Amino acid sequence: MVAIDSIRNMAIIAHIDHGKTTLIDSIFRATRVFRDHAKVAERVMDNDELERERGITIRAKHCTVEWNGYRINIIDTPGHADFSGEVERILSMVDSVLLLVDANEGPMPQTRYVLMRALRLGLRPIVIVNKADRPNADPHGALDKTFDLFVELGATDEQCDFPTLYGSGLNGWFVRDLERDAHEGMDALFETIVEKVPEPGGSIDAPFLMQISTLGWRDHIGRTGTGRVLQGRLRKGEAITRTTTRWKEAEWLHAHDATQRDEWEVTGVEAERTKYLWVTHGLESVECDEVGAGDIVTIAGPKMLTIGDTISAPDLEDCALPPLEIEEPTVSMSFLINNGPFAGQDGTAVTLRQIKERLERELRTNVALRVESTDRGDGMKVSGRGELHLAILIEEMRREGMELCVSPPEIITHRDGKGRLLEPFEELTIDVPLEFQGTVIHKVAQRKGQLLKVENNGATVRLQFNIATRGLIGYRNEFLTDTRGLGIMASRFTVYEPWCGEVAGRGRGAMISMDEGEATSYSLENLQQRGVLFISPMQRIYEGMIVGENARPVDLPCVPSKRKALTNHRAAGKDHTIGLDVPRILTLDTAIEWIAADELVEVTPKNIRVRKAILNAVERKRARSKSSA
Repeated sequence: MVAIDSIRNMAIIAHIDHGKTTLIDSIFRATRVFRDHAKVAERVMDNDELERERGITIRAKHCTVEWNGYRINIIDTPGHADFSGEVERILSMVDSVLLLVDANEGPMPQTRYVLMRALRLGLRPIVIVNKADRPNADPHGALDKTFDLFVELGATDEQCDFPTLYGSGLNGWFVRDLERDAHEGMDALFETIVEKVPEPGGSIDAPFLMQISTLGWRDHIGRTGTGRVLQGRLRKGEAITRTTTRWKEAEWLHAHDATQRDEWEVTGVEAERTKYLWVTHGLESVECDEVGAGDIVTIAGPKMLTIGDTISAPDLEDCALPPLEIEEPTVSMSFLINNGPFAGQDGTAVTLRQIKERLERELRTNVALRVESTDRGDGMKVSGRGELHLAILIEEMRREGMELCVSPPEIITHRDGKGRLLEPFEELTIDVPLEFQGTVIHKVAQRKGQLLKVENNGATVRLQFNIATRGLIGYRNEFLTDTRGLGIMASRFTVYEPWCGEVAGRGRGAMISMDEGEATSYSLENLQQRGVLFISPMQRIYEGMIVGENARPVDLPCVPSKRKALTNHRAAGKDHTIGLDVPRILTLDTAIEWIAADELVEVTPKNIRVRKAILNAVERKRARSKSSA
């Protein structure tokens, strides 16, 4: 064990793509975590395939570096709002945070959220203005906006007196004075961490106490829990007491922040024993025999570990700690059996039992997920924090070889004490060139978004809206088209508010195949004049499959497999070259956003298809007649 006064525990928090993981790469290089000639990938903390492909951090990760005799425990946190619950729990393990702010964008919605959580816990952040060397960067302007955000969130005088560093996480330099100091080295960062991050509290000689902040799973061992040792020491194999707590049901929907609760109760006390202890050295998890106050440790032994459990010495009484916040899901989807004609041809056509087993495995560690049975009998209802949260799970199942169908995302509603129907609302921030602001304001207003603030930044304008989560579903791709890919959109859940009425959805219909076979160039050439195609020639299709988007708001039945009649009659122009536009390739994310209420996304290891929930046209018409009656 390391002396407690030589330990520093901190987390890196920021909006998505502001450079958290890249900063850790530079920290590793500066502290020589890897050998001089070792081949190390970029964003080494993003060790999951999906994280590397998407360029985002999905799950919080812990690493340890050594600098001048100090052990610095660093936790890399997700920046996307759909995974913000990870940040809430991680902050309970640290004594300070590095708040990264992009020198060009300044504070963004997720910056506001993570900073609010840190300030409420009494932490004193260290502000890092990152990417200060980029063209058009305004590091001093970004710092001014950050200070205004501290004041707006009610920070204390001590919290507002935060230390500031400028630099580039990509190029590996940070300085206190951007104009005077040489732009090289990371010493200023490490010196600030050692000086400004408080030592862990607690005595090494007190009875053992810690709280579980994150969960994990190891094959042949079972569930593991990670947290910071608050006091005392623990040896492998020693007896412990696990105390479970929970929040009491309260009128939390009346609060502006839906996560605020203040009453909790103890629901169980169990005698357990530790079987394994792990700490982190660099990126490696190393088994150890003893841990002490200040250490961030992973334990195994108790079978029913849950988030917020208090782990203590058997002789420590009245030690239960308040439960940690577990974010409430706001969006749900149905995971269904793939019953299409091509089921089982690309991957494994799973049964309902297999889908349920896979979701139960996910629940071991993904505590923000909710899984329920449905009345249909052919699928499960899965709820999460947002579309991306669920899309990541679907993509993981797909890469495991599973085939399934998923329904459009639906928001989760609640009723308050007065019987009013409430739905989730989000704070939407959009940065666009001035020429597109009129289009964006018009489109968001159609989706019941309320414009709260306009900030002119010269060539661009920042628009801030309050909008129902329903209004954002399906809008992101339309937004990129409207702004020619130059707009930046970010949102975060804020509060439940009364239902705002009907929201404009997809304004165009679907081209629906009436036949099964292979698409032909002859037929697709005619269809592309009616809208945008999703398929290419020679691609296999089936009845009820959606092959394109109609330019009009009604569905268009079609026969994409129709071939040109072969005759011995020769006509002028009969051999003209067929010109087909490049089809719109639907990814999993875009397909989920695009589909309407009566449509599904068919997900296989090799293909993403969109289809009607009822494939046969006659049965669809009969179902519509019953629903209208």
